[in-house]
Amino acid sequence: MILKQIKINIENYPAELRPLLTGANLYDSSCSEAARVIFIDKDGGLFLKCAAKGALEREAAMTRYFYTKGLSVNVLAYISDESDWLLTSKIPGNDCTTAKYLEQPERLCDIFAERLAILHGIDFKDCPVPNHTELILAKAERNKRGGNYDKSQFPDNWGYKSEEEAWQIVETHSHLLKTDTLLHGDYCLPNIILNDWNFSGFIDLGNGGVGDRHVDIFWAAWTLYWNLHTHNYRERFIDVYGRGKVDEDMLRVVAAVEVFG
Repeated sequence: MILKQIKINIENYPAELRPLLTGANLYDSSCSEAARVIFIDKDGGLFLKCAAKGALEREAAMTRYFYTKGLSVNVLAYISDESDWLLTSKIPGNDCTTAKYLEQPERLCDIFAERLAILHGIDFKDCPVPNHTELILAKAERNKRGGNYDKSQFPDNWGYKSEEEAWQIVETHSHLLKTDTLLHGDYCLPNIILNDWNFSGFIDLGNGGVGDRHVDIFWAAWTLYWNLHTHNYRERFIDVYGRGKVDEDMLRVVAAVEVFG
C-alpha cells in the first residue's frame, strides 16, 4: 500500500508528542473512520493513532499485554485528554495483505492458521480484558436495540435471512460461548505482520481479551474469503489450525453475534 504524505498542525497534538512530529515525514495510514493513524518516518518508524476519548484504552492495555508475551511492540505512549492518542513503534515487516504473501495463498493460509493455534495455546493469566465474551454480547445487545444490523460483508454460508433469525440464534445459543482462550479479537490478514514469511507481531489489538476461540476462527475464515476472494481456503485453514478444536455450530453463533457488531 502506498501511503499519502501529509502535513499537520502540530499545535493540535499533545505537547509531549510534538518533538516526534516536528521535522518528520508524515503519512496517512488510516484504514477506519473511527481512528486516524499517522506513520511517522523517524526512529525506525512510529505509528500514532488518534480516536475518541477512551476509545484506545483497551488497545493500549492489550498491546502492552501482548508485548509481555513477545507478540507485539510495546506502547511508547498512551494519552487520554480530549481525544485518545496511542504511540507505538513499527513492527518489522509487512502485513499479510502484501502482494508477496497473497501471491502464495496456500503458504499464507498455513502460516495464518499455525500462528492462531499458537496464540490460542498461550497462558492468559493477568490478561487485562478477562471478559471478552461478556463484552461482545453486551455490544450486540446494545446494537440490536439501536437497529445496527449489517450482514453485507459476511460470507453467504454464514449469512442470515433476517435480523430476527440472527437474533434468535444469539438469544438461544450465545450462552454456549466460552471464556477460556487468549484472543486477538480481530484476527484478520491486515493485523498480522510477517517479515519475509517469519511471524513478526500482531497489531490492532483493541478487540483482544479472554474469550471463545471461535471468535478468532470466525474472523480468520472471513478474512481469507474477503482478501483472497474465495471460500477455497476455509477448510484448509481449519485443518491446519486443528479441526478437532472447531465447532461449526459455534461459528454460526459467533456470526450471529457479529452481524450486530
